[in-house]
Amino acid sequence: MRIVAQNDPAGKYCPTDIPFLSTVQGSISFVRHGLFFLLPLLLVACAGPQQRRDTAEALAASAGFSRQVVDTGRFRLTLYYRVPQQAGQPLAVYVEGDGHAWKQKHRLSDDPTPMHPVSLQLAARDPGAAVLYIARPCQYLTREELRSCDKKYWSSHRYAEEVVESVNAAVDWGVLKTGAAGIYLYGYSGGGAVAALVAARRGDVRGLTTIAANLDHALWTSLHGISPLSGSLNPADETSKLRDLPQVHFAGSADRVVPVRILEAYLARYGDKKNISLQVVPGFDHHCCWADSWPELLSTARRDAAP
Repeated sequence: MRIVAQNDPAGKYCPTDIPFLSTVQGSISFVRHGLFFLLPLLLVACAGPQQRRDTAEALAASAGFSRQVVDTGRFRLTLYYRVPQQAGQPLAVYVEGDGHAWKQKHRLSDDPTPMHPVSLQLAARDPGAAVLYIARPCQYLTREELRSCDKKYWSSHRYAEEVVESVNAAVDWGVLKTGAAGIYLYGYSGGGAVAALVAARRGDVRGLTTIAANLDHALWTSLHGISPLSGSLNPADETSKLRDLPQVHFAGSADRVVPVRILEAYLARYGDKKNISLQVVPGFDHHCCWADSWPELLSTARRDAAP
């Protein structure tokens, strides 16, 4: 794996479900919780790729993260990370969601860089000393770099073996960089699927936590009446490798993108569920209000995943 860049910090379709902006009450909550480091995200709706990259940079810098771009062989991945003063601490790894994959229901976007990088928001609110954020393949690239990234990697092959291998290599980089002793994996939406697939391939994972995650994409595509993810691995098929791993899965009761039944189907694959917890949060949808509530949810997840 080759390091290709480093920086230390000092369409028509426009999503409308931006956290904290949907209601005046939400905006008041934003101020009350002091989430001023998220302010750049409020300006990102309908932003172009460069604006989205700049927003991520500002958010990462506000959280004290450094930036790294690594070449994992198949993909160049953008990482943000925080290194502890002392080695030997567990590493919290956050995997980004599918991003801006579609302009419209049947039209792929030209750049999957997320409009609203929820996993980066979560990582920025993690108080841990060792934190690593991993963007998905083809996200945060320049226009020139994006030309060599096949669109299938944000459609049919979004959870392909080569994607999982690439993210896994980035985790290896993070473990070496931080001197971590064990890791906790966190993934939002499609990033939860990738995190689960990575966990199934590692022996140093202490816990897996997902947020609004697509953990059974066969059921998900059937439910929404869209094309199967033919080139993707399905986390629901990996449960035999994950049954001994402490898992916490958060779902929003109002989530229409990844409904609770997707998580319930995933859990149904396990006979013994003693290590697995599904927590349905009332009123939450696919975007709102995970970042706002993350400190409390994170505390719950780490308590439930404690050895």
